[in-house]
Amino acid sequence: MKWLGLLGLVALSECIVIIPVTQVKTMPETLRGRSLLPNFSEEHPYSQSQNDTKDQNIAYHPLRNYKDYIYVGTIAIGTPPQEFTVLFDTGSSDLWVPSIVCHSLSCLTHNVFNPFKSTTFKLLENPVDLMYHSGRIKGVLGQDIIQIGNRLHFTQTFAMSEKQSRQVFLTAPFDGILGLGFPSLAIEGTTPLFDNLKNLGLIPHPLFAFYLSSRRENGSVVMFGGVDHSYHTGKLNWVPVSRTNYWQISMERISMNGKVIACKRGCQAIIDTGSTYLLGPSRRITRIHRLIRIRPLGSLQYTVPCNTTSTLPPLIFTIKGIDYPVPAQAYIYEGSEGLCYSTFRNGKVRKNEAETWVLGNVFLRLYFSVYDLEKYRI
Repeated sequence: MKWLGLLGLVALSECIVIIPVTQVKTMPETLRGRSLLPNFSEEHPYSQSQNDTKDQNIAYHPLRNYKDYIYVGTIAIGTPPQEFTVLFDTGSSDLWVPSIVCHSLSCLTHNVFNPFKSTTFKLLENPVDLMYHSGRIKGVLGQDIIQIGNRLHFTQTFAMSEKQSRQVFLTAPFDGILGLGFPSLAIEGTTPLFDNLKNLGLIPHPLFAFYLSSRRENGSVVMFGGVDHSYHTGKLNWVPVSRTNYWQISMERISMNGKVIACKRGCQAIIDTGSTYLLGPSRRITRIHRLIRIRPLGSLQYTVPCNTTSTLPPLIFTIKGIDYPVPAQAYIYEGSEGLCYSTFRNGKVRKNEAETWVLGNVFLRLYFSVYDLEKYRI
């Protein structure tokens, strides 16, 4: 079933590039101690040949996913190209991959970039210290040819990690992160990858779009430079960006059974493909869990019997006057031992900041999303 449209109508271009996004095992599964995933790049090597059955003007990669919440794709760096699986992340602005000099345990379990094997590599030496919600990396900057699909080849500054946090990156099903956020979040003096594509004139329109498949192995894509309208139904509804740090918009309310349960006076929402969950202020999350009668299991997870999921009401996110329902089948996921888990999580909010939510892939699997860097809208 096609997704409902979220964001604005854009004419198709002859140079739209569609990149495969691969869905992989969720962090909850990893944290519950299941076995590590096989190396995606080894099983599905980067290929110049792509499936053009849909449109001869659009480049397609073969896709694979593991029916969960994190979506990754393959890129190549250097000459000759070295392959990496990266998380395409609208919640950050930098590109980084592990380097061969990294001896952190999390680097030993992933593909690493060897600059000595690339004839086009340039060392910039600037130190890098990137902090994510889930971990931290330290390293240096370099510059080399980046290859995305068979149409995008360009020089890009990127970070090479020399030290990485163990707790998340050790078992992460991606080698690095490709940030698609605004320059204000990027490493000082660098240009984010998508801004670079725009500045170099490699894309016809300064926008990109995500289609994230649900409960099936194939189909997820991120497209640069245009919109393939076959991935959605209905018209697209543009929402202006409210703050150009994140892809952030204003949201009017969150309701359930006709009653407003959060965001009563309006709030902010960050659209984040790098987040699995729906994140919000802890008091609001506690209230939602109480209303849907979900009980805590430890400090982070909340559970509900799976046979009750069909009786739970949808949550309605209202954005620019349009209601976007999120059904229980989306905000509850099935775990082990007959238990189902909530995808609502407590988000970190600074004091005196407006109520802010993060709409991650739980939301984005339901709604096709387009990001317009020229008109600052989603």
